[in-house]
Amino acid sequence: MNAYGARSSRSEPCSDEYREGGMSRPTLQHRVEYALTRAVEGALGGVAPSTAARVGGVIGGLVRSPLGIRTGVVRENLRRAFPEADPAWIEATLCEAYRHLGREVASMLRLATLDREGVNATVEIPDEDWRAVEEALGEGKGAIFATGHYGNWEMAAAAVAARGVPIEAIVKRQSNPLVNARIEAARRALGVETIDMGEAPRRVPRALLSGKAVGIVADQDARGSGVWVPFFGVPASTHRGPALFALRLGAPLFSAITRRLPDGRYFLSGHRIPVERTASLEDDVQRVTAALARDLETEIRKDPTQYFWSHKRWKTRPPEEPLSREAGTTTRTDEDSWS
Repeated sequence: MNAYGARSSRSEPCSDEYREGGMSRPTLQHRVEYALTRAVEGALGGVAPSTAARVGGVIGGLVRSPLGIRTGVVRENLRRAFPEADPAWIEATLCEAYRHLGREVASMLRLATLDREGVNATVEIPDEDWRAVEEALGEGKGAIFATGHYGNWEMAAAAVAARGVPIEAIVKRQSNPLVNARIEAARRALGVETIDMGEAPRRVPRALLSGKAVGIVADQDARGSGVWVPFFGVPASTHRGPALFALRLGAPLFSAITRRLPDGRYFLSGHRIPVERTASLEDDVQRVTAALARDLETEIRKDPTQYFWSHKRWKTRPPEEPLSREAGTTTRTDEDSWS
């Protein structure tokens, strides 16, 4: 049996699944990466969750040092987000963020060892939060769950599916078609279907109109197509998808987050974001997107070590003209905040 609960065969990596998904034929490098991934899956799948978390934490620490992968990006992002923090706090947070990332990679590789009961036992959802979701779904327009790269976003989708709600998550395909197929298999086994980012404009409305939930991780740099909202006081180009779909389709929109708890379980919480149409769709999109960014920032401040700081969140430069901002967030636009 392989790590995904299916019988292995030598021909499995050469299936047509990657071709059907529009991905290229795997190269030798892809096959080597795939073999390493399977080996790690097998090792982590055979140990207790606490042991896997410890191993993941050690690996994450090695990625920081001696490998030093993206430590400059993480350090600069932390300085932008917390300009008042002293260097010692920055370095301590950076170190723990890498250990957290390693633990979550280990957790994601172990997803295939869980069934729906296992997911429900692993993820705690407050009763009042879930009642709000059920009420929203009862409106017949589906529901959008907007989250960020915080805690464990894969576990969030699995938890929704484990409670019997059909969910489709917008994803970006992995460059390795074999690894991508393995990840997709693990998601499907837990009831999570996926939508490729390029297919979102067509498939998201279809999913919502059929009463499904749609998960969107929308906190990465959106380049020139994004809407500018403050994130830790710095203008950030942000994906408009969650707000735009909610406004155009009338779908309930939830701001959600999944935090790792000290005992290795997760706490999934969220609340509904008011979505109201006015005369200006663009203003509405910016207002709703700013609210989502503000919620995510609030959660990150509770434990900055659980955020994915290695992404260049503020890579795109803001426009020259001043930007109107939501109350409660101070915007920094000085040149010193940009590299």
